[in-house]
Amino acid sequence: MPCWVKIACPRRKGFLAHIISVGVILSFLTLCLFFPVAARSAETASFSSSIYVLRVEGPIVPVTADYIQKGLKKAYEDNACLLILELSTPGGLYSSTQKIVENILNARLPVVVHVCPAGAWAGSAGTFITIAAHVAAMAPGSRIGAAHPVAVGSEGEMPETHKQKITQDAAAWVRSIAEYRGRDPKEAELAVLESKSFTDSEALKARLIDLRANTREELLQQLEGRKVRLVTGQEVNLELADKPVRFLPMTSVQRLLLAISDPNIAYILMTLGTLGLLMELYHPGAVFPGVVGGISLLLGLYALGTLEARFSGLLLLLLGLALMAAEVFVVSHGLLLGGGLISFILGSILLFNESFLRWRLNLALVAVTSVILAGFLSLLLGAAIKAQKRKVATGKESLIGAQGVALTELRPEGIVLVEGERWKAESPEEVSPGERVIVTGIEGLKLKVRKQLQNNGGT
Repeated sequence: MPCWVKIACPRRKGFLAHIISVGVILSFLTLCLFFPVAARSAETASFSSSIYVLRVEGPIVPVTADYIQKGLKKAYEDNACLLILELSTPGGLYSSTQKIVENILNARLPVVVHVCPAGAWAGSAGTFITIAAHVAAMAPGSRIGAAHPVAVGSEGEMPETHKQKITQDAAAWVRSIAEYRGRDPKEAELAVLESKSFTDSEALKARLIDLRANTREELLQQLEGRKVRLVTGQEVNLELADKPVRFLPMTSVQRLLLAISDPNIAYILMTLGTLGLLMELYHPGAVFPGVVGGISLLLGLYALGTLEARFSGLLLLLLGLALMAAEVFVVSHGLLLGGGLISFILGSILLFNESFLRWRLNLALVAVTSVILAGFLSLLLGAAIKAQKRKVATGKESLIGAQGVALTELRPEGIVLVEGERWKAESPEEVSPGERVIVTGIEGLKLKVRKQLQNNGGT
């Protein structure tokens, strides 16, 4: 009999148990039916957890974008009531900026960008990020603007038409962001088209930011009670009093990748990688230089890739490495080594666009590194040449030049003792037993010897 019949016609005994079972089943079905509604309600409910803080200092690179994206996700999953992005940057990569702005515009919790501390700069990419926030704030003494796009890794000078396309696209983008956030699109556009910069008070007057705050505590006081509209259309009233503040630092891996995302650090890693691999090639079996060199070279290549280095400069660096390594296998009397060094130096100079100061290699570093590289490679090459000219120390060939003594008369053949071993030997001149001989060659298992000349009682 089906279960529902038993429930509909319960026995006298166990009637209460059946009633409880029916209640549990109905409760479960109700929960299943209304769970999506409850989930949607929870999604649009007011936030009640901690205030999360992210800190970004330095250029906007892929690691920075990843840090902000994961921070936003973590804050939302933990039901944070607010996320504050404390920002100080000279600018960065256009692609990374687009990713950050997109994440902020589509955030499911209120996001505040605070340009701080005093003296901080939200330059170039920082301008787009600040304007994209639900609430934009600046510390007294900070500045924002100069957002004209610069092609970091472009090959030479861009055509004027290409420059205009990039500039107009950036201008339209910043206008769109400003209009979406209720800020002045014309003033925002000036930061792109005319590279205009604004002080904190000028930015507030131009309606590019919403408030000025010197410290985080002052910022939270001014945010209290402020209403923010999210991308879902939900309006959130910021109630921040007595809410705990939780700082989300970068992970160890993110800090490492951010540290090497600097042109000079990446260049040093490339140089160390080159030296390590060349040392391993010139002295096989050392192992440690090869391991360190391989790791350094890969980290350097990663950093240069994330910084959008010029492809031609990177190719010249790799060509220089290949030419210097080829010197080990090809006798060029230093020509390959010199050509590789020149290629490495030219690649260093051409790696980045000189118009973007943050991505400019220190020329003093290039000069010092080149001198060190040249000296080190000269030592390696000298050691390799010396090793090639050194007398063979193993095998039968090592006997050439060795001294011995005649055990029997050589006329022209006989027996000699060389390095504790008896050898059949042949001499072009007669040698008496006990006379010293020197090995001049080897023919099969027979040594070619000659009488050793006596000089002042010595050999």
